[in-house]
Amino acid sequence: MRSVMVRYKVKADRAAENEGYITKVFEQLKSEQPDHLRYASFKLEDGVSFVHIAFNDTENNPNPLTTLSAFKDFTARIGERCEEPPMTATLKEIGSYNFFG
Repeated sequence: MRSVMVRYKVKADRAAENEGYITKVFEQLKSEQPDHLRYASFKLEDGVSFVHIAFNDTENNPNPLTTLSAFKDFTARIGERCEEPPMTATLKEIGSYNFFG
């Protein structure tokens, strides 16, 4: 299973726009319900920093998240919205308890 975390900070006047894109991603996920994906997005207390966590267990297949039109729209101009660009980190689970379950 591939686990990834992405963190970035948007410009203050673009936070609501960014949330709108994220909402559309989750609407499409709810509608299409792709297999082999766990995904969550969070807005931090400062109101402009965001964290996304994705678990994808499709080793030999495309990540279902990146095939969504709403996700493509969300990422298309992310750089324009950002004060600090997205930083991606691969996560290695040590343990979890009742996580996303």
